Amino acid sequence: MNLVAIDRRAHPAGAEFSVWQAADGWSLRRMDWPRPPGEAPHGSLFFAGGRGDFIEKYLETMGHWHGRGWNIASFDWRGQGDSRGTIVGGHVESFDPLVADCAAILEQWIERTPGPHVAIGHSMGGHLLLRTVVERRPRLACVVLVAPMIAFNVTPMPTWLGRRIAGSLARIGWSERRAWKENERPAPSGSNRQAYLTSCPDRYADELWWKTREPGFDLGPPTWGWLDAAYRLMAMLSPARLRTVDLAVLILGTAQDRLVSPTAIRRVARLLPKAELMMFREAAHELLRESDAVRLVAMARIDQFLAEHAGS
Repeated sequence: MNLVAIDRRAHPAGAEFSVWQAADGWSLRRMDWPRPPGEAPHGSLFFAGGRGDFIEKYLETMGHWHGRGWNIASFDWRGQGDSRGTIVGGHVESFDPLVADCAAILEQWIERTPGPHVAIGHSMGGHLLLRTVVERRPRLACVVLVAPMIAFNVTPMPTWLGRRIAGSLARIGWSERRAWKENERPAPSGSNRQAYLTSCPDRYADELWWKTREPGFDLGPPTWGWLDAAYRLMAMLSPARLRTVDLAVLILGTAQDRLVSPTAIRRVARLLPKAELMMFREAAHELLRESDAVRLVAMARIDQFLAEHAGS
């Protein structure tokens, strides 16, 4: 695989940043990175990051797809990156506005860019993209979900108990309180945030560099209200609804994921009629920002899938 080397700490030449207005007036930052003038693209690729992510965090990954001939589009979810508005710490009490944002952006993007159109979502973005596919049926050639937030990995706590705790605390007035002090979830003794996300210290350092430059990008831990809303969001992907998805879907996950449930990812892969699943034995949550031993395999599998289903 020929990977295009880019500066992970600089906006790439040709990338265009703009503001997209949601139906309720919320301003979201988006990036469009078309092929250079005179070069016909293979198609158009849309990328959606996870909770706490921002466009710059995945410049290297998007640079690879751009180098393979795709027009690229991405954005910051409302409440994070440069789409924070008045939201503090990424707090939401319902994910419905985010689903509406995703559906509207996709619809406009599909109308205004050349096909085939493909969409890739990571973690929270993977879940919201899947729900958008289930409910809105965007005209996509295929979809890739990377470590999608189908369910939290709260082992050894049962999921029902985690949901009950989050719901109870949100209802008694703790909705906007931080759920813990660590950035992703309570870390056991001897571990740290990086261990949950990636084994690559350089790529982890890139994220911290951007957050130092843009302190507002650092959301910190989620609130109890965010967790309550996330549990309710995840309950909406019923088996009956998933079985109606008539679209090729590639799902990448890792058996060692300590943030989202590998078991839930496998279950969804069985329910989606046209799903393909690739599970890594040893990798952290951010597969596209992992060490090259993992990342290059993941990128190659995505490229293969896009070639098969979108002719890239």
